[in-house]
Amino acid sequence: MFLSEGRFTQLKNGFSSFGRLTRKPQFGGYSLLADGVMFAIIADGELYLRGNGHAEVLFKARGMKNYIYSKRGVPVTLRYYRVGESLWQDQALLSQYAHLAYHYSLIEVVGKKKIPARLKDLPNLGMSLERQLWKVGICKVEDLRLLGAKASYLKLHQYKRKRNVSLLLALAGAIEGCHSAVLPAQIRNDLLRWHKELVC
Repeated sequence: MFLSEGRFTQLKNGFSSFGRLTRKPQFGGYSLLADGVMFAIIADGELYLRGNGHAEVLFKARGMKNYIYSKRGVPVTLRYYRVGESLWQDQALLSQYAHLAYHYSLIEVVGKKKIPARLKDLPNLGMSLERQLWKVGICKVEDLRLLGAKASYLKLHQYKRKRNVSLLLALAGAIEGCHSAVLPAQIRNDLLRWHKELVC
């Protein structure tokens, strides 16, 4: 049911930026989760990435096949797409596709939940950062979203006097509703350029 040892090692290396992956039984195989968000399944020794939003369009354009699950003898086509041999051979592209699967799965999960009542409930934020944000006048989720990552970062910098690009990316991820590791490339690159100019 599980992947070969070599493929599993490749999987762990390629998805290392997700942090610790967890798995649980699902659809007769296993699901892969990062931060509690299911973004892939492993069934019959094959890896399938979850297709949501733009990710699904890309997966279909590449010719990736859906996973078909048999439920009480009835075939059910799921929105998970098989990673073929050519994609296994391109580690960079496989990692990119996995990040997309995670990113759009997270958006779907967040969309199904109510807007978090507290800052600590956003991705990348916890109690400690919530307290720091309170001290600079950012007390609500709406405050953070209205100010944006850059202005919120500058307020925190005035309070803590520390420059930390990871904090900037964490704030942006919280606003976007995703883990900082899977921020859309355009947003990430803009923030990295801005932070570099800031410290010069």
